[in-house]
Amino acid sequence: MADPSALPPQVPRRSRRALLVENIHPDAVTALEAAGFAVDTVDHALDGAELRERLAGVSVVGIRSRTQVTDAVLEAAPDLLAVGAFCIGTNQIDLSSATRRGVPVFNAPFSNTRSVVELAIAEMIALTRRLTDKSSAMHAGVWDKSAEGSHEIRGRRLGIVGYGNIGSQLSVLAETLGMRVWFFDTADKLALGNARACGTLEELLETVDIVTLHVDGRPANRRMFGEEELSRMRPGSLFLNLSRGFVVDQGALRAHLASGHLSGAALDVFPHEPASGAEPFVSELQGMPNVILTPHVGGSTEEAQQDIGNFVAGKLVRYVGQGTTSLSVNLPGLDPGEPAGACRLLYIHRNVPGVLAEVTSLIAEHGLNVEGELLGTHGEVGYVITDISAEPPGDLLGRLGSLEVTVRLRVLRPGG
Repeated sequence: MADPSALPPQVPRRSRRALLVENIHPDAVTALEAAGFAVDTVDHALDGAELRERLAGVSVVGIRSRTQVTDAVLEAAPDLLAVGAFCIGTNQIDLSSATRRGVPVFNAPFSNTRSVVELAIAEMIALTRRLTDKSSAMHAGVWDKSAEGSHEIRGRRLGIVGYGNIGSQLSVLAETLGMRVWFFDTADKLALGNARACGTLEELLETVDIVTLHVDGRPANRRMFGEEELSRMRPGSLFLNLSRGFVVDQGALRAHLASGHLSGAALDVFPHEPASGAEPFVSELQGMPNVILTPHVGGSTEEAQQDIGNFVAGKLVRYVGQGTTSLSVNLPGLDPGEPAGACRLLYIHRNVPGVLAEVTSLIAEHGLNVEGELLGTHGEVGYVITDISAEPPGDLLGRLGSLEVTVRLRVLRPGG
C-alpha cells in the first residue's frame, strides 16, 4: 500500500525539470523545453552517486547505454516520473525496480536500426575485400594490388543470430546485395524475402560463411558465443558482433582468429566499455590485423541520434502531459489522447482482479462522472487512466492512494 503523503504531487508545467546525460541529441532538449521543461545536460555518463545527486527534483531523466539506473538510484529519486533510454537496449536500467515504483521506461527500438544495419554491411564488405589490410599497407608505403584473398559478398551465405528489428532489416538488405540468408531466433519469426530459418544455432553455424549477432541484453545471452560455438563455424568464416559485449568470449574469439580458423571479425561492443574518452580502451583483440574494432557506434549516425532524440523525448513529454505509455518497456501501453474531462487520474496499481470496479465506484461515490476510461495490464502491474467531470476532492485522492494495491497515483489538470 502506498503512503498517501508520499504520493507525488501534480508537477506544475513551469516547474518540470529534465536531466539528459551522455551527450543526447540537442533535438531532445528542444522538444522538452517546448513542453515546458527546464533541461540540464551532461555530456558523459554518471556513476551512481553523481546520478542520485543530480536527480533531486527531476521529473524525467534521459540516458544512453553507459549510465546505470539502479534500484538505489530510483529509490533516491521520488520525484522521478519516467526514464528515457535514448538507445535500443534497456539492460542498464533496473526495470523491475522501475515497475514497482510506477516509473515507465521508454526506449528507441526502431530509430537507429538502419544505422546499425549499414555498419554491419560495411564491415562485411571491408573484411571480405580485405580493405583494412590494404589500407594499412598503403599507409606503410606498400602498393599491393593483388586480388588474392579478396572476394565479393554476392553469393556469400550470411547467418543472422537474432531476427528482430535489426536482424530482419539486415536480412532484406543483404539479399538485395546478392547474399543468401539464414537466421536463428529463439522466438518464432516470419522469414522475410528468401531468408531461411534454422531450427538450431548449430545448424546455422555449420551452414554459413558470415555470422553476425543481433541479440538483446537478457542475462541468458551472456557468453552465448564461446569456444564451442566458434569451433562449429566453418573454416575461413567471418564473425560480427554489433549487439552486446558480454555475449562473446573475447579470449576464445582471439584464439580462433589467431589460428586462422576464422578469417576475420568486426566488433562494435565490448564486455567493458570506457565511460568517457578520457578512460583508455583495452581489449584482447587489439593489434590483430584481421579485426575491425569500433567504439559502440552502430547507432551513432547524426540521422539516428536526431531521430532517437525526437522519438524518446516525445514519449517522455506525452507521458508527463497526458499519461501516454504506448511502447513503454515495462508498463501497459495506453494512449488516451487529449483529456475528455476536467481532470485525468493516472493510477498505476498491482495487477489483481477488481481494481477498475473499485476505482470507478470510489469516483461515483464522490459524485463525479467518468468521461472516459482505459485499463491495461502488463505482468505484475495494471494502469488505469480515468477522465473525470470535475476536480477530485482530497478525500478521493487519499482513499485511492491508501488502497493496498496502489503503486502510484497522479492527477493531470488542464494546463498543468
